[in-house]
Amino acid sequence: MSSKRVDMMQAQLASSATVGEQFQILKEQLRDRWQAVERYDTSSDADIIVVPSLSLDQRELLKIEGFHHYEERLLFSLIRLRNPRTRLVYITSQPLHPSVVDYYLQLLPGIPFSHARDRLLLLSTYDSSLKPLSQKILERPRLIERIRQAVRRDRSYLSCYNSTAAEQQLAVELGIPLFALDPDLLQWGTKSGSRQIFAEAGVPHPDGSELVWTAADLATAAAELWERQPYLKRMVVKLNEGFSGEGNALLDLRHLQEYAPGTVTHADRVAALQENFAHLKFESKGETWANFGSRIPELGAIVEAFIEGVVKRSPSVQARILPTGEVEILSTHDQILGGPSGQVYLGCQFPADESYRLRLQELGLRIGKNLAEKGAIERYSVDFVAVHQPDGVGSREWDIQAIEINLRKGGTTHPFMTLRFLTNGRYDLSSGLFYSQQGRAKYYIATDNLQKERYRGLLPNDLMDIIAQNQLHFDTSTETGTVFHLMGCLSEFGKLGLTSIGNSPQQAEDIYSRLVKALDEETRPLSDDDPSASHCMPMSWSRV
Repeated sequence: MSSKRVDMMQAQLASSATVGEQFQILKEQLRDRWQAVERYDTSSDADIIVVPSLSLDQRELLKIEGFHHYEERLLFSLIRLRNPRTRLVYITSQPLHPSVVDYYLQLLPGIPFSHARDRLLLLSTYDSSLKPLSQKILERPRLIERIRQAVRRDRSYLSCYNSTAAEQQLAVELGIPLFALDPDLLQWGTKSGSRQIFAEAGVPHPDGSELVWTAADLATAAAELWERQPYLKRMVVKLNEGFSGEGNALLDLRHLQEYAPGTVTHADRVAALQENFAHLKFESKGETWANFGSRIPELGAIVEAFIEGVVKRSPSVQARILPTGEVEILSTHDQILGGPSGQVYLGCQFPADESYRLRLQELGLRIGKNLAEKGAIERYSVDFVAVHQPDGVGSREWDIQAIEINLRKGGTTHPFMTLRFLTNGRYDLSSGLFYSQQGRAKYYIATDNLQKERYRGLLPNDLMDIIAQNQLHFDTSTETGTVFHLMGCLSEFGKLGLTSIGNSPQQAEDIYSRLVKALDEETRPLSDDDPSASHCMPMSWSRV
């Protein structure tokens, strides 16, 4: 279908249909064309518009240092330009540093730099306000028109970080299908919605509450949970729309045993729990109950049992739902968590441990089919807690509990897609491993949080010098090395993202450790008194 024909259809739709109706019609177009635009071979002829808007609660985003640079996390999409017939539009709030763009384009094997650069259009709103990028674009009709004119709308689609009413409106304004979740289904990616999906799909998950909207109701829900599980030691309080663990808090019951079930009345227990909300242990640095509690009427909250365990891990499964309704498992990871009680996402290892990765795939598929029945499409991930438990006969097994669904791209998306696009390899469901075209199994370590005070002031060009001098770059001939992201965070926050890829778990860890050592050496302070506070990933990634 020609672009002129598409224009005529969109004009007719706009005169008679609501935004939601137009969005649904565009989604039907996506179902017809997605196979062509998603192919990774050279026959694919597509225009891709990437809008890496973090359309999330802005007050919650403020808890993440350098979050406004997280628009760079989807720059792995530039690797799609390895296909000589693909064109790509990438839009950001502020212009990207030229060195960052050049870095990604030089990763493309077999494609002249100039050829890839000619097929890339970089646009910016030149707006550093806290509003999500999608909203900034909607406020600039001339920018929207420039995007419309730059692409062939009969063979293009819109890609985003997460989907809200703003992305829906932008898709309709452009007349281009959005390959993302229908915003009407966002509830299934909240904490309470996740729990409902787990129950419907028969997936094990911690005991917990339904959604509440006041601190008083939260205290009642916590008391009821404690009464169902009298030996519970801790509970997790979660804002319903929190993310990356930053909206979580821990309620320690071990200091409240005088109010335990069987000691006082239900009403006294509720009152004591509500009073102790002021002493919650927050995952986000600087968070207070005054602020956290004020968000409950706005975002809602749940409380659920905290899963204890001496040997405990946080694996996840990533998948996507195609426009046809088919569920495709993409990967599994063991997540690396930090924060006061280990609930904040820092990084990941691929793949997840072999003792449970196939089980993760099975549970992820079950959840995906439930979501597909509700009309969801595109990417989703499920986070779990895995505890090593005795099985009663002298050996041990893993107890796996699902804790939340993310209906968006996340911290494990860009590392895996970077690997996939760079190697053009395949994920093997039978083993849970990823193989390059040469048949080599690939492993990686990734983080958004290699952060040290001593890294502050490094410009993107400085990082390129360090990469070159220490030979830290990704080698396309061996398909090993490190790929960097979040380079815009480096100068102001001393923060960097990266994916270290190897042909074994040990090689990936060695590559990561060598990188950190080189950065530390290159930024060694003049004096022996280094005041830097490190938030970097641990030097040893070996699984517990």
